[in-house]
Amino acid sequence: MITKKEQIIEYFKSGVKHTTNFKIGIEHEKFLFNNQNNTRVNYKRIKEMFTALLEFGWNPIYEKDNIIGLNKGKKNITLEPGNQIELSGEKLNNIHEACSESHDYLFELRQVTKKLNINIVSTGFDPISKINEVPNNPKLRYKLMTKDMPLDGKSSLDMMYRTCGTQLNIDYNSEEDFIKKFQIVNSIVPISIALFANSSIVEKKNSNYLSYRSKVWQNTSRGGLPKLFFDRLNFENYAEFVMNFPILFIENKGVYISGRKYLFKDFMNGKIDEISNRLPTERDLSIHLSTIFTENRLKKYIEIRSMDTCGWDCLCSGPAFYMGILYGNVDETYNLISQWDKNKIINAYLDAPRKGFNTQLMGKDLLFWASTLLDLSKKGLENRDIINRQGKNETLFLKHLQRIIDNKKTNADHMITRFSENEDLNELYD
Repeated sequence: MITKKEQIIEYFKSGVKHTTNFKIGIEHEKFLFNNQNNTRVNYKRIKEMFTALLEFGWNPIYEKDNIIGLNKGKKNITLEPGNQIELSGEKLNNIHEACSESHDYLFELRQVTKKLNINIVSTGFDPISKINEVPNNPKLRYKLMTKDMPLDGKSSLDMMYRTCGTQLNIDYNSEEDFIKKFQIVNSIVPISIALFANSSIVEKKNSNYLSYRSKVWQNTSRGGLPKLFFDRLNFENYAEFVMNFPILFIENKGVYISGRKYLFKDFMNGKIDEISNRLPTERDLSIHLSTIFTENRLKKYIEIRSMDTCGWDCLCSGPAFYMGILYGNVDETYNLISQWDKNKIINAYLDAPRKGFNTQLMGKDLLFWASTLLDLSKKGLENRDIINRQGKNETLFLKHLQRIIDNKKTNADHMITRFSENEDLNELYD
């Protein structure tokens, strides 16, 4: 049972890996639309799609009598609140392997969606539907979240039902390595928002944001970018943050119970009457950590969560960008950001969803910083020098980002241009 802060600290320490054992895990979400009427697919259609995917060796995951996901080996497809689907990939050694995994998944998904007349949309925010037009599903925790989340964040339902992101899971080899990496990923959130912006169209109109998804997440319960995250946060500091963070829900005997009246330390002290004052297990701790919706967070690895979902042509570029910085060139990158003013980072974070590359940070615009970080990433991937069968290293996955910087045009800018020319919904589909 988890009753002491030291146990949470040990939980984080158990994630320490030797540098030679560093892995990368990628999670990416997709919207699904009915081809005939441009509406989001309902749960019935999800079941049809999951059934069809069984032919590719996927196995069903059930919650009571309802299928809520699939798994194959160490990969999972999970069902999100508005029937978005997310691939949680296997932890792999390099971007070559991770990108190959994603393209294998794309092949299978396309076979099935084409057969079922379903369209895939890879944007950070639903470009078509109003919130009341998005269907839900019977996954038990979402009913409770739909009720509680809006009480503390006005955009929480938009986050749940109308956003899609790409998430990256990164390892650390010591507490000091975690401290450096966590400060880096939090400091560059504004740059990440600008560089990976891909959610400009909302309800079939130009939203006047480049990353409307990021704007929504800034106004989501349990989200944001706490100033605490810039203070060389160690495992003990993060454990205290976790203990004093409100509980979203508690799973108890197959039933989900609202935890919004309690902090996790109340759980640790046996003060929750609704569950007979039982103490939290490691699984309860894991659930709590996964319901802290900050831009980045710690489990037994670092989760990076500030990227909009993008199309298959750029899916591998975000992970490559971060791997180059964090696995290949962490010290030089840390030296760059370590003197940045946290208040200026927060201001840039708030401005970036609308202003994109024109956002100012430490006297320079984010285009300058994106270009600087891309060079550091490229250097890091060259240091790693992990080559594929064609003899090319991981820098090949940065070409998409180099084009963005050279042209000063993000995916969001291109979408605005293409969609504005004829307002053709087909421009939104993969």
